[in-house]
Amino acid sequence: MDRKAHWENVFKTKSLSEVSWYEVVPETSLSFFEKSNISKSAKIIDIGGGDSFLVDHLLKLGYKDITVLDISETALDRAKERLKSQSKKVKWIVADVADFLPPEHYDFWHDRAAFHFLTEEQDINSYIETVQEYLNKNGNLVVGAFSENGPKKCSGLAIKQYSERTMTNQFKIYFEKIRCIKIDHKTPFDTNQNFVFCWFKKVI
Repeated sequence: MDRKAHWENVFKTKSLSEVSWYEVVPETSLSFFEKSNISKSAKIIDIGGGDSFLVDHLLKLGYKDITVLDISETALDRAKERLKSQSKKVKWIVADVADFLPPEHYDFWHDRAAFHFLTEEQDINSYIETVQEYLNKNGNLVVGAFSENGPKKCSGLAIKQYSERTMTNQFKIYFEKIRCIKIDHKTPFDTNQNFVFCWFKKVI
C-alpha cells in the first residue's frame, strides 16, 4: 500500500474539522512543552504535524526554531495557508517518518499519533534509531499513541496500540521515561479516543 497516496487523498477529500484528530487547542501536547521548560530557541520537530494547530500555538508562545514533518504535502500546504506570513518562520518537510533522514539535530521531538501507524518491526526500529541519533543528549521525546483501550484503526489503516509499559520498552535503550499519561481525545464526531502519551529524556 502506498502510504503517501493514502494520506494525500485524506487531506484532499476531508476538511480540517472532518478528521478525528482535529483539536483547536492541543492542550496535552502543549503541557509537555510547558513542563519541559525548554528554551524558546530550542530546535523542535513535530512529527506527523500535518495541518494541526500545535505549530500555531508554539509560534504564539515564542518558539523560534520549529520544523513540521508530514507525509502529506497537501496537509502542510493547508497549514501554510492558514498561517499566512507566519509560515515563513517554520521549516516544512514532506517525508515518511519510517525512512526520514533528518537534516539537523533536535532538542524536542514531538509525535502525536504518527508512531502508532508504524506496524512493521523494521519501520518501528528505524524510527527509534532515527530519534536516538538525531535528538540531542538530554533532549525531550514526547510520543502519543492509541492506548490498548483506544481504536484499532484510524483513517482506514491498522495501527499499533501501546500501553505505558510497551511504549517504555520500545524506547528504554536510549531514553529514560519521565512520565506517561492517559487521556481521552474527543473527536469532532463526539466520540472518545483513548491515548497514552509518554515523555522521555535522551540519556545516551
